[in-house]
Amino acid sequence: MSETTAPLATAASAAPVNAPDSVTPTRGRGARITLRTVQVLLALFFAVASAFPKLIAHSSAAETFTEMGWGNAGMYVIGVLELAGAVGLLIPVLQSVAATALSALMVGAFVVQLSYFDGEQAVTPLVLMVPLLLVAWARREHNAELPRLVRARRG
Repeated sequence: MSETTAPLATAASAAPVNAPDSVTPTRGRGARITLRTVQVLLALFFAVASAFPKLIAHSSAAETFTEMGWGNAGMYVIGVLELAGAVGLLIPVLQSVAATALSALMVGAFVVQLSYFDGEQAVTPLVLMVPLLLVAWARREHNAELPRLVRARRG
């Protein structure tokens, strides 16, 4: 090995493993764009099609929650949770947590569909869980940032 290549090899091998330019494989541009598109579509669905009717007390949502015995309070709580999850899907540090929380909400929606509505639309929450869990898994690296940000805010 020549003297000119030895320092380069040493410098490359000394690079930290978690450095942005490390040799660990990263997702391709197309995969990142597809994932981001899925997140935006999910956020739009949860904000516009799901949370909005609950938050404005649209008659279809109000009747459903009244039929279940949850009333307006339950409707508003679910609407706020869905809206918060939709916003969280668009904030990088919250993406995985928001997708996980919305998945948990969909488990509840599935149970409600089975118990109160005889499973009429029980497949909808299950279908929504698939891309939500994909986002939660794909964006899981952001989870490590949350405790650091919380500690920095307190300190």
